[in-house]
Amino acid sequence: MNTEDTDLTEQARKLFSGPIAFLKSAPALVHLPDPVAPEVAFAGRSNVGKSSLLNALTNRNGLARTSNTPGRTQELNFFDVGEPLRFRLVDMPGYGFAEAPKDVVKKWRFLINDYLRGRQVLGRAFVLIDARHGVKPVDEEIMGMLDAAAVSYRIVITKADKVKATELADVTVRTAEAVRKRAAAHPDIIVTSSEKGMGIPELRAAVFEAASL
Repeated sequence: MNTEDTDLTEQARKLFSGPIAFLKSAPALVHLPDPVAPEVAFAGRSNVGKSSLLNALTNRNGLARTSNTPGRTQELNFFDVGEPLRFRLVDMPGYGFAEAPKDVVKKWRFLINDYLRGRQVLGRAFVLIDARHGVKPVDEEIMGMLDAAAVSYRIVITKADKVKATELADVTVRTAEAVRKRAAAHPDIIVTSSEKGMGIPELRAAVFEAASL
């Protein structure tokens, strides 16, 4: 890690050690907060560990709600970072939960698509991929939506501690191959474990950088 990367990591650590607070949930675009700060969004399949990752990222156990029931997050949840406000984290609705009613899935799709296409303060999205499963068709679908909306995004592999090292290496390579052809995708993949703290400093730095673009 060079000096510039070290400085970025330290700045991010200090920022995420400061004030962070839940702002509001938005079930529709009319409920979005005023676009007064950069936003960094997190997208992922239901049960990918998104809430746990956000809690690890912010070093707060209860900031984002975690649940054993996939699909619990059905709204855009906004969190203010910094005081004064520096940027916002956006927890997007989980996708790909097969047992969700079709009308609910349709609502999620429209909400996500409209947010991605119409939110000028959205700096970057982070797409979460479960290390146990790799890239699924629904992940390809959200990446396609991001490509179509011209939203830059970066891939984060979650639950790295749940697979063997050889399996992790394999899923990382296959994930890189899947995103290499994507126009809006950042080439570098961040491998994380919320439970072990693996990759969290790198993710903080990447979020901090994305909010500063």
